[in-house]
Amino acid sequence: MQQDVAERAKVLLAEGERIINEATKRGLHLRLLGSISFQLHCPKFRHIAMKYREIKDIDIAGYGKETNKVVAMMRELGYADEPMVTALFGDRRTIWDNKATGIHVDIFFDKLEMNHTIPFEDRLNIDPFTISLADMWLEKMQIVKINEKDILDTIMLMREHDVGDPSPETIDAKYIAKLLGNEWGFYYTCTTNLKLVKDSLREYKDLTDEDRAVIDERIERLRKIIDDQSKTMSWKLRARVGPKSKWYRDVEEVKR
Repeated sequence: MQQDVAERAKVLLAEGERIINEATKRGLHLRLLGSISFQLHCPKFRHIAMKYREIKDIDIAGYGKETNKVVAMMRELGYADEPMVTALFGDRRTIWDNKATGIHVDIFFDKLEMNHTIPFEDRLNIDPFTISLADMWLEKMQIVKINEKDILDTIMLMREHDVGDPSPETIDAKYIAKLLGNEWGFYYTCTTNLKLVKDSLREYKDLTDEDRAVIDERIERLRKIIDDQSKTMSWKLRARVGPKSKWYRDVEEVKR
């Protein structure tokens, strides 16, 4: 069973790379996100999370201004879109299925709108294959009801990559801090989840003492950068209310 899961992951990774490469040839800006992006960026420490999870589909970020060309490309690659989803949400999301391979692809345009919003505008040129490491971190930490696989993905990411100044292989702490300094709710969710990640380090036997020490230090350093960031007036006013008033968006379920 575990071998089947690993083989499926290889198939999805190869297909994800095929889609991104074809988009690049056409001058389109598509980047992988979700579990595949974590597997790509964490070759040394992927064992931390991959033995606990199954990669089921491919998630991609793109620019809305390129939607029509992306739609045409996906159809040429053998995919059929979900007509109702395209009709209702096509300016921000399309869903695709390849009946020959059974592969499912989600494409999000300009932003990822879940419990909180992660903007992609002018950020899809940081890495040639995936969204940036900072956006990958935000993708997991913005989940209000976070689960184990998302915590493990974050542990894996923060073990493989340092936090600090912007670079393709460093989690951009300043960008994260600035984004969270604009919205208290986003800040509250991310910092609450970051504490959960820290508290869970002792639970996983696959982590060595060195792993725990490195991740813990990076968490503390990132948290300090986030807390030291200047906050907007709207952030300060919302902070006075706190979590007694709903601070997040319910995730919109798209039925296939």
